[in-house]
Amino acid sequence: MSFENLLTSIDNRVLTITINRPDKLNALNKKTVEEIGLAIKNAESNDAVLAIIITGSGQKSFVAGADISEFVDLSVEQGRSLAQAGQAVFKSIETCSKPVIAAVNGFALGGGCELTMACHLRIVSDNAKFGQPEVNLGLIAGYGGTQRLIQYIGKTKAIELHMTGDIINAEQALVLGLVNYVVPQDQLMEKCLEVIEKIKTKSPKAITGVINSVNAYFENSVDGFNIEINEFGKCFATDDFKEGTSAFLEKRKATFTGK
Repeated sequence: MSFENLLTSIDNRVLTITINRPDKLNALNKKTVEEIGLAIKNAESNDAVLAIIITGSGQKSFVAGADISEFVDLSVEQGRSLAQAGQAVFKSIETCSKPVIAAVNGFALGGGCELTMACHLRIVSDNAKFGQPEVNLGLIAGYGGTQRLIQYIGKTKAIELHMTGDIINAEQALVLGLVNYVVPQDQLMEKCLEVIEKIKTKSPKAITGVINSVNAYFENSVDGFNIEINEFGKCFATDDFKEGTSAFLEKRKATFTGK
């Protein structure tokens, strides 16, 4: 399907979602967030999609933040509704049963940083920059940024970045553990596809189990160890488990079908 602010394509079972508002440095407005949520929902039910890449158009910006023009004159309740809608979409990315990689090709600030953190992996170009500068507007992060940044880099540095609005570069983000890889910009998509190709050789059922179990660690309302037990047990009912163990014992490479 077509979108107003997104470009989408599927190649070799990889869905690439490109946020396409170059005149706004790909800033997230309400419509764009809604479309991202719909694209993820469609990908979940599409057997032709095995993995997802989210990136931004151009070479300067992944997502430079939220579209502040939409914030003017919002009431308290309207602000709450905006945050709830954004968090719901970003949660759908985080809990997506298929691996989602953020290909960060420049600025990832505010909502852009929050979007990258909702993805399972972050592969970034060497010109990427990250930050939660909402305090400069008299705001705080509203799409999950106060929670996820702590998960990735710890309370000490996360609260500093949120309170100062400071921006960090790609190498600093790598050292802090916010991103997985830093590569030259012209190698960004190549690196994303390299990682995806490695993941695609594994059982899709097992990959979903990994996503569910790791996410459970950060859910206060659930026992992550119990989720792991359940996901581990579910693997034994899959054809992929039978194939994986047979291949191991027969000293050959496994061919997984996702069943």
